[in-house]
Amino acid sequence: MQNMKNIILNEVDRRKTFAIISHPDAGKTTLTEKLLLYGGAIRLAGSVKARKANKYAVSDWMEIEKQRGISVTSSVMQFDYNNYCINILDTPGHQDFSEDTYRTLMAADSAVMLIDGAKGVEEQTIKLFHVCKMRGIPIFTFVNKMDRASKDPFELMEEIERVLGIRSYPMNWPIGTDGDFKGVYNRTLAQIELFDGGNHGQSSVSSTKGSVDDKIFEDLLGDHYHKKLCEDIELLDMAGDEFDRKAVLKGELTPIFFGSAMTNFGVQPFLEKFLELAPKPGIKNSSEGEVDPCSEKFTGFIFKIQANMNPAHRDRIAFIRICSGRFSKGMEVYHIQGGKQIRLSQPQQFMAQDRTIVEEAYAGDIIGVFDPGIFHIGDTLSEGNQQLKFEGIPIFPAEHFARVIAADTMKRKQFVKGINQLSEEGAIQVFKQIDIGIEALIIGAVGALQFEVLEYRLKNEYGVDLRIQHLPYRHARWIEGSGTDPRKLTLTSSTMIVEDEDGRYVLLFENEWGIHWVEDKNSSLKLYDIAIKS
Repeated sequence: MQNMKNIILNEVDRRKTFAIISHPDAGKTTLTEKLLLYGGAIRLAGSVKARKANKYAVSDWMEIEKQRGISVTSSVMQFDYNNYCINILDTPGHQDFSEDTYRTLMAADSAVMLIDGAKGVEEQTIKLFHVCKMRGIPIFTFVNKMDRASKDPFELMEEIERVLGIRSYPMNWPIGTDGDFKGVYNRTLAQIELFDGGNHGQSSVSSTKGSVDDKIFEDLLGDHYHKKLCEDIELLDMAGDEFDRKAVLKGELTPIFFGSAMTNFGVQPFLEKFLELAPKPGIKNSSEGEVDPCSEKFTGFIFKIQANMNPAHRDRIAFIRICSGRFSKGMEVYHIQGGKQIRLSQPQQFMAQDRTIVEEAYAGDIIGVFDPGIFHIGDTLSEGNQQLKFEGIPIFPAEHFARVIAADTMKRKQFVKGINQLSEEGAIQVFKQIDIGIEALIIGAVGALQFEVLEYRLKNEYGVDLRIQHLPYRHARWIEGSGTDPRKLTLTSSTMIVEDEDGRYVLLFENEWGIHWVEDKNSSLKLYDIAIKS
């Protein structure tokens, strides 16, 4: 058994599991591709919405994603690099899919925050940053698109600190801006790295490295760039924060890297430094106390369910984040919420839609198992303790609502099945208006585009056309405690009373004023905006 313990210790030590978060169009899918390129997982990177060739990004697999050039669902990719085993959680960048992104962050040990050098800190980035901050995970910043016109690097640092409230430390510094990006100065090694042009970022780029004092760099850069770099270095060393790894691991200091994912400039130095600094899988809290990732008994939780990843088969995959022990193919585990032993069949790892069967996996890994319809988001699986339950996964408040019915009443069965599957994936939230039967369901979504995805998937996967009536509600609030009858509350005429899938009462409001009015008129009423999936 000592040998198994050593194997687990070694495997956990080399794992890095992280999510990439950003505002739409900051280049997240491109960066993911380039990390895979350097990891040897792909040989040629296909630019998103490539004009010259019909290449789609490896991580955008669903048909609707390919058509729009956006990431709608989270993909999971694993590859080895320099003896590290890397798990990238590629999350949807489109602003309408932040709920799936939020849940994915529950499975990550750190986050890479991607910022567009020209636009700075944007709205979606702020929302996702706060989720990472709430979890206390380390955040690494990659300032992208430095090959184009961009803000002054000092201005970007100041903006990150002012808007996000986190101190920053530049690990490297860009040389040449506004479309004339030459390379970076590595502050740790005190050396310049200049990049060659490469083939439009499709394969890794070569570079020239050396000291800032080397006469050759003065000639290569020209007097203006060389002088400016020397001044910037001096200013950073005098006025900047000290680097503090403990502060990084607590999520109090973000290391900043400058580069261009599209041209591969700065991607490899970023990857190597990130792997050195990012945490390995850590201890997780549960109902039975702390769970050590190196303990021998397998535990994990389900953070995502995806139906129909393979259009040829009507299948459903539950994604498990392993928290401890060793997973082996065909093993039996106890499904806490289901109350029974189950065999985990067809375990798979993914390169977007390309799957490989998993023989074994360890803490930090993400595996997909076939779901016969028994799993829900937040469920715990355990090899030993049958009481152990990981903390539930929050439900993000929906901001868009619609009444949805099947256009053809004869297809009600397929309609219900499709709605249930999409709800269990966490793509939509399903509510029922009380006292009127279940003929029309109220669907809640974090973003309006999710209704398009709902319509598209029900038509293409279940053969059901929908009638969607958009409603004016913008806020959902759960009622605390099960003893309150919402029918007896004093509500505004526009407030709608609904039940969620767990039978909890929820109030839908058109605006913030309605929430405050109802709270004011019902002094003992307590409302909350984030519910835990039960």
